[in-house]
Amino acid sequence: MTENYRILIVGNDPELAPMISDALEKDRYQLFAVTTLSESDDPLQSFQPDMIILDPAFTGSDPKGYLQSFWEKTHVPVLVTSSETDISSRVLWLEMGADDYLVKPFDPRELAARIHALQRRSAIQTSSRNPPVLETVEYPDLSINLNNYTVICQGTNLPMPPKELELLYFLASSPGQVFTREKLLNHIWGYEYAGDTRTVDVHIKRLRRKLPASDKWAIETVWGVGYKFQPAT
Repeated sequence: MTENYRILIVGNDPELAPMISDALEKDRYQLFAVTTLSESDDPLQSFQPDMIILDPAFTGSDPKGYLQSFWEKTHVPVLVTSSETDISSRVLWLEMGADDYLVKPFDPRELAARIHALQRRSAIQTSSRNPPVLETVEYPDLSINLNNYTVICQGTNLPMPPKELELLYFLASSPGQVFTREKLLNHIWGYEYAGDTRTVDVHIKRLRRKLPASDKWAIETVWGVGYKFQPAT
């Protein structure tokens, strides 16, 4: 039910909260808005949002640093809204772990659709883990735990944003199976986003940079198709 779904809005754009409120007028979401990053700490505990809408137009702040530290507090989806239209900005935010990126000014219908899609995906995840089911994939020197969102590689805990971890878990859960970018985008991000398969490439690139080289398993590119997790034979 949308009336029980809580969205925390973080941004000092005075038009942001009214725009979001208007876009969600037909839905009964609970909205809570703050203008600075420091003000968001208390609502994370008291308001306990199910989603965060983050605007990067901060003064004297580091929203990207906030996004990185945010994963230590919660795993709810983050939708970034920004007036920056260049593809490099969108890719950078996705690299940092944002779940979606929407350019301002946005069509209210598109914002509502993006929020609904992220909400559906979160609901599916919550339902699949109630009651809790052990969701762990293990290979030599690699353990991926979807219950507590941890990746242990060669004895080291590798911090990862939720989407990177979920992508790695999904691939490793079906060793040797090839997945198209569209399939991965739809499964991990939970919606069809035509033309944005670069999102998958960005996250695969970041995973490869973080995971130490191993002769026991690898994330392989299947040219012209997509990716697969391949254990050593």
